[in-house]
Amino acid sequence: MPPELNSPGWYPATSDPVVGPALAAIYENTEHPWTIELLAREAHVSRTTLARRFTELLGEPPMSYLTGWRLCMAADLLEREDTTVDSVARDAGYSSAYALSTAFHREYGIRPSQHRQALKQRV
Repeated sequence: MPPELNSPGWYPATSDPVVGPALAAIYENTEHPWTIELLAREAHVSRTTLARRFTELLGEPPMSYLTGWRLCMAADLLEREDTTVDSVARDAGYSSAYALSTAFHREYGIRPSQHRQALKQRV
């Protein structure tokens, strides 16, 4: 079976000439205040071209993907007990703990502090 059939959906997109540079920018500098315009500049294409190609390959628009990536990253960072929710928020690209908490709750139905507490209870 070809390796791309077993790989995550984002993996083949990393080698796409349009989407690849945008994904690299997101992964390498998650905390940057990305906009569709800035990501399109990274890819050397128009915003429309990036949005269309990104959605074709990954099934969602770039900014939606970025939000999901940031929230996943935040969830992982919350596993570390030596971090504050505020520092996790900044590392994941949110302006404040409140901004992270709002997005986290909208996506997962719990606050980051509740997520951290649930992780502690599992151990």
